[in-house]
Amino acid sequence: MEFRRKRSFRTVLLAAALLAAPISCLAQGWPLWQDYSSVFIDAQGRVVDHQAGDRTTSEGQSYGLFFSLVANDRQTFDKLLHWTQNNLAGGDLTARLPGWQWGRAGDGEWKLLDSHSAADSDLWIAYSLLEAGRLWQQPHYTAIGKALAARIASTEVADLPGFGPMLLPGETGFHPNADTWVLNPCYLPQPLIARMAAVDPQGPWRRLAADLPRFLSQSASHGFAMDWVTYRPGEGFRPAPAPGQFAAPTGSYDAIRVYLWAGITAPAAPGRAAVLESLSGMAAYLRSHPLPPEKVNPDGSILSANGPVGFSAATVPFLQALGLQNALRRQQSRLSQEKNPSTGLFGQQPTYYDQNLAMFGRGWATQRFSFSPDGELNVKWKRL
Repeated sequence: MEFRRKRSFRTVLLAAALLAAPISCLAQGWPLWQDYSSVFIDAQGRVVDHQAGDRTTSEGQSYGLFFSLVANDRQTFDKLLHWTQNNLAGGDLTARLPGWQWGRAGDGEWKLLDSHSAADSDLWIAYSLLEAGRLWQQPHYTAIGKALAARIASTEVADLPGFGPMLLPGETGFHPNADTWVLNPCYLPQPLIARMAAVDPQGPWRRLAADLPRFLSQSASHGFAMDWVTYRPGEGFRPAPAPGQFAAPTGSYDAIRVYLWAGITAPAAPGRAAVLESLSGMAAYLRSHPLPPEKVNPDGSILSANGPVGFSAATVPFLQALGLQNALRRQQSRLSQEKNPSTGLFGQQPTYYDQNLAMFGRGWATQRFSFSPDGELNVKWKRL
């Protein structure tokens, strides 16, 4: 159930755009997107995580916006944007960051459950709006994207003493004391940071982009990306448990995206080679093992060996970037074997996270999209 609020001028613009979207902008020729959207996106434009109580997250909405742009599906893009703005951002993405979780409350009402922001999702939403404005030549997308990018820069970027600017995982909760910051390496895809630097050269993005390879290299442990790290001046980056948890630090469901982002980064992007080198532990492991590990300890030992099918999809661009052909073929073979012909998706029971990793990995591998060194999005439908 959507929040019922007065329509802002932005909302009216979005509604008009939705009604005006031409049929010719519907997705053409990307079966994986059509199968994904038929299972995970409802008629309102809400990305549904069926394995988590049918909740919706800003992450899911942000990925849906990106994939619909890659698919040239403007009708779905507008539905996703309209739902996100009305239900996660109080009706105005130019005025506030979206809350990260929406779903069924204990009293049975469907509503925003957690208004705290998630910076990676905010970044993907801003990026998708900016690139939608450019590729579809729609200035109103660009305007919202710029406003959101400016808000991210002012509220979710901190200056780490002795290091430089850094994207925090959210607006609040990640600076627990005066000399400690909690960070997530997978929240910083290089193409997105580079694009923000080009669009907002006066903001913190240029320095952040320049320092990003150093951050990713220093936050990796024994050649593996970690889910969470802390930073303290004089100590640098160290593996850490997820906020609010007391389990040991690992590299797992968050960290798998670090390999994915490294793989889809443009070959000529500054620092890409150094980032790939810093992830040598995963590269070495996949040379001699059939599946990516599900969980890795900070010392490089494997806690759980058999990662799900989405992990294989995420490592395809990484292995291709490194030229590890035998390991690449093993992951591609697994994807072929685990594609469900009845759904067109991966796994016997397709799960939200696996399919999102597959959308990125397969979309890039089949040249549906790529990135320029400055972060511009290149899409197949523009080349046709």
